[in-house]
Amino acid sequence: MTEAWEASVEAKIQDAVQRGEFDDLPGMGKPIPGRGAPYDEAWWIKSFLEREALPSDLLLPTSLQLRRRVEQVPDEVRDLPTEQSVRDFVGQLNTQIVAWLRFPDDGPRVAVRPVNTEDVIRRWRAERDRPEVTATATEPVTAVHPPRRPRRGWWQRWRRRRG
Repeated sequence: MTEAWEASVEAKIQDAVQRGEFDDLPGMGKPIPGRGAPYDEAWWIKSFLEREALPSDLLLPTSLQLRRRVEQVPDEVRDLPTEQSVRDFVGQLNTQIVAWLRFPDDGPRVAVRPVNTEDVIRRWRAERDRPEVTATATEPVTAVHPPRRPRRGWWQRWRRRRG
């Protein structure tokens, strides 16, 4: 049974070769990617993420994804135009966090708490109100404190007293 199946598959392949269906395939004549590199069990996941231009964060468990998003909140809200858009962004993130807290997955237990909206708004306002500081090359740089003399260690003071 198996031999008959293999023979029919081989016959179809030979017919396709004779018709030229395997000519001009993409990658023909090019080396096989990854050949000679050490074996990696997750090669297909890495190649999929690279081919589809997806971030590698998608492989992380939900708790770590949420933790990373909480850390990136100041960068993500920096360019939002209105206070309401910042509140909406933080509200959506907090909804996801609360949903995960109610039904955590099997991933690692990482402490993730909802984001304080008022703190984020306060920082967002402070960054918007802060004027842009640009230093030009012609402005002299002045030190706030004069340079200090290096301190001597206790052993040097002790040795000086004894000797």
